[in-house]
Amino acid sequence: MKTKPTILVVDDIATNIRILEKKLSKESYTIKAAKSGKIALEMIEESKPDLILLDVMMPEMSGVELCRILKRNPRTQSIPIIFLTAKTDPEDIVEGFNAGAVDYVSRPFNHAELLSRIKTHTELKRLQDNLERAVADRTKKLNIALDELRGAHYETIKRLARAADFRDNETGMHIIRMSHFSGILGKAMGMDDEARDQLQHASAVHDIGKIGISDSILLKPGKLTHEEFEIIKTHSSIGAELLSGIDSDLCRMAEKIALTHHEKWNGKGYPNGISGTDIPLEGRIAAVADVFDALTSVRPYKKAWSVADAIHMLIQEKGQHFDPDIVDLFLENKEEILDIKHKYPE
Repeated sequence: MKTKPTILVVDDIATNIRILEKKLSKESYTIKAAKSGKIALEMIEESKPDLILLDVMMPEMSGVELCRILKRNPRTQSIPIIFLTAKTDPEDIVEGFNAGAVDYVSRPFNHAELLSRIKTHTELKRLQDNLERAVADRTKKLNIALDELRGAHYETIKRLARAADFRDNETGMHIIRMSHFSGILGKAMGMDDEARDQLQHASAVHDIGKIGISDSILLKPGKLTHEEFEIIKTHSSIGAELLSGIDSDLCRMAEKIALTHHEKWNGKGYPNGISGTDIPLEGRIAAVADVFDALTSVRPYKKAWSVADAIHMLIQEKGQHFDPDIVDLFLENKEEILDIKHKYPE
């Protein structure tokens, strides 16, 4: 059932309030009254009216002052305010509109005119409220849909990472640790929560291109030949190709990481030999996270390094292999990184 619009009459003269109550109560409105700006503010705090009829000349707090207060408050700024006053100087009218009033009716007012203006502004307010509710409802539904889509993208990335695990199951926990390290470093670099979460998920598929490398090379227990290493190096381009062309911020980030996590700060990495900040930030972060975990993990071709030795290598390679700032942030967040390493052992 449609409820009656509520009108708050604010006037310090009781006779004026009674006249308005008598005339408006016969219409389809609920009438409330306040004899001062202070009382009006208290009433509005408890329950917002649909429209305010406001006297300009009141002691303690004028109507213009009350209007300014209401328009500064996000909760009350949308309430339409009609000034009722005997002041008809153009300067007074302009001041009222500048304060935020939607209309100005001079006393003594014509009853039919006042009703017409009230009807116009309460109807506009109703339409505005309906629009705001529709927008809020639509926004909520869109956010739910986006969350579902984001969840689907994350799940796709996780499944791709698991596919890589099946090829190289010695490094299964490496993906979990390395992606968490990347998230920690992303946060330390100033990424917001959404970008950091994307980085953590996207970095999990940094080695997805190893799906295209034969087992005889990928799982070889001994040292690789030059030719075999050149084949291994193609996994960066293969991974980027697998992830390319997907209309998703997450997958675009994953593509960059897959392609650039073996580039070096000094330009001596692969596959494209880019250097410095030409390497995407995500790729530079993944490089540090990947190498640290790879060094401190067992591989078919090597024993695990100690944490101290691995950190020493990161420091030695500052400005050569790695972005110096990211290495510094790694050291600043070392305890959190080591907590992840202990939480997800081999």
